[in-house]
Amino acid sequence: MYTQALNARDAVAQPLSAEETAKSAAFQARVDDEQRIEPNDWMPEAYRRTLVRQISQHAHSEIVGMLPEGNWITRAPSLKRKAALLAKVQDEGGHGLYLYAAAETLGVSREEVVDQLLSGKAKYSSIFNYPTLTWADIGAIGWLVDGAAIMNQIPLCRCSYGPYARAMIRICKEESFHQRQGYEIMLTLSAGTAEQKALAQDALNRWWWPCLMMFGPPDGESQHSDASTRWKIKRFSNDQLRQKFVDATVPQAHFLGLTPPDPELAFDEASGHWRFGEIDWEEFRQVLAGNGPCNRDRLRVRRKAHADGAWVREAALAFAEKRRARKADAEKQAA
Repeated sequence: MYTQALNARDAVAQPLSAEETAKSAAFQARVDDEQRIEPNDWMPEAYRRTLVRQISQHAHSEIVGMLPEGNWITRAPSLKRKAALLAKVQDEGGHGLYLYAAAETLGVSREEVVDQLLSGKAKYSSIFNYPTLTWADIGAIGWLVDGAAIMNQIPLCRCSYGPYARAMIRICKEESFHQRQGYEIMLTLSAGTAEQKALAQDALNRWWWPCLMMFGPPDGESQHSDASTRWKIKRFSNDQLRQKFVDATVPQAHFLGLTPPDPELAFDEASGHWRFGEIDWEEFRQVLAGNGPCNRDRLRVRRKAHADGAWVREAALAFAEKRRARKADAEKQAA
């Protein structure tokens, strides 16, 4: 869902041996031929590191992304809304598990990547460091955040790495449902009382710019885009995806009778695109650095949940060990 981790800097690359150079050329030829790379295939170490970073951040974002919506399950305005939101939050947890499993195929353990999240070493999407103040925010997250995620994720269904691409097929189907669910909430509010429509407009005002930041920094500042595009992990640049999102979303806002909070927003007849104002990249950098409205709260809640669930993990491991021992004894007796 979220590729901001691609903007982190790697250590300085080491020169390749002649054998590695030949393998890298053969690897690139496979990628150029649109062949899928599978876990047991040879791959450049930088390719593996990039995938671990991106997939694990994507998984972290799905898990942390449950928090802004989870505290509205009991406060949703009807039983239908509660059930739908509960199902959505459950879906996000499932997405995180798919993605952690995909990361494990690259030789990294789930415990390792989770520890990186809990220690603050690993990042998750900046968008989940903003608060959900009203029920309208749940609609805005579905419509805008999941809408932006879909722009990112559909191309990932054609990612060169097989396990990631296959996981994305189901995730994209469910995210599309989430986007429509959010838009329906906004449609209901916009067609309601003046106060309800004002809530929808307020939510749009607060989520619009953070959603544009979701796609990552401008292309000129993105550290890994060239390599990720060459390896066909990414199919579009940050700015291309951002523009696609704006072009799709502005007409939807107008249909709702809402106005994006950008006085510079205007349709360019020549290009056929909606032109938008300057994004506050300093805010983006501050949120990524841990200084957003909810950064500390999100990690505090995740750390507490991880600690509270320790007994479940320990019990599961003990049960698995007991089953392994019983199977070994049975095989020994049979021999």
